[in-house]
Amino acid sequence: MHGRHARLRSTLSIPTTAALSASGPSRARHARHDGLAVRLRRRIRAYTAVEFLSTHIPGTTGPGGECLFLVHERQVVGQVRYRFCSACTRGVITAITISDPFHDTGLGTRALSHLRARHPGTTWHSTARTEAEDDLLLRMRIPALTSPPSCPHTPAPA
Repeated sequence: MHGRHARLRSTLSIPTTAALSASGPSRARHARHDGLAVRLRRRIRAYTAVEFLSTHIPGTTGPGGECLFLVHERQVVGQVRYRFCSACTRGVITAITISDPFHDTGLGTRALSHLRARHPGTTWHSTARTEAEDDLLLRMRIPALTSPPSCPHTPAPA
């Protein structure tokens, strides 16, 4: 019996197209792969075509509000608002906004990792309150605060 398993049988072992169409619709099997391909293309686009631009929010002086814009093809697709004090080495994330086509692409994780790399040695906290933000911040191990910590380097409001 040595080698018998490698021999071809007299009947076809590969189904023909007529046999495939007779077995029923195969649309459901291919629908999953199509969704997977779309998600994969979105993730690749989020990692290759989205740029980060940081700016100081007007109207604040000293260590105050900053915003990290997520830009795709000259269009803002998300932003991370935060306050940062280099003297205290503390940062507080106040809001994370990402447009719908870029949800579940890893763009939020990439943006928060960019903030950590841009401000090394900074202790980050968050006051963001939505469920999606809470999930992201939990994965990134950024603790949530009920109120922002006070910073002695921030001037008092007039």
